[in-house]
Amino acid sequence: MASLARDVCQAAYLEGDFLLRSGRRSSFYFDKYRFESDPRLLSRITSALRGLVPAGTELLGGLELGGVPLATALSLATGIPVVFVRKKAKEYGTAKLAEGPEVTGRRVLVVEDVVTSGGQVVESVQALREYGAVIETALCVVDRAGGGAEALGAIGVELRPLFTLADLEPWMPGSTGR
Repeated sequence: MASLARDVCQAAYLEGDFLLRSGRRSSFYFDKYRFESDPRLLSRITSALRGLVPAGTELLGGLELGGVPLATALSLATGIPVVFVRKKAKEYGTAKLAEGPEVTGRRVLVVEDVVTSGGQVVESVQALREYGAVIETALCVVDRAGGGAEALGAIGVELRPLFTLADLEPWMPGSTGR
């Protein structure tokens, strides 16, 4: 796992001044599209994520936009169907929040890329639950340890990260933990 952590950092870790979805500012950012768009790295991430999928999962819910490629790759690796979850239901056509198989009464594993405060994941879980989805677990590649696990825990969802910020810190530029 250390080599995967290193490679995720090398691909996605950026320094600068970044505004996060939570409204917070950060001096670093994980550009998830850099690891999601690399087929070799995405395959390695998917292989590692497979072990975090709870037994009894019926659907993988890929959150718009970064969770979609992860959930799709994980679907291919596990054979579990995937549903694509919008940030809000579209206002035309089928007017769906979740595209693909029906979620009502099904155990959905929410899949996200990077979690900081957990705000979007919490909103998506609550919206999916309104459609009748059963959600107890969410997966992510990186948990930035910004309160996301706690926010999800408060609504009865366990966050299972592939990596926490502490796991990745040794591979961040300027770290002495390598």
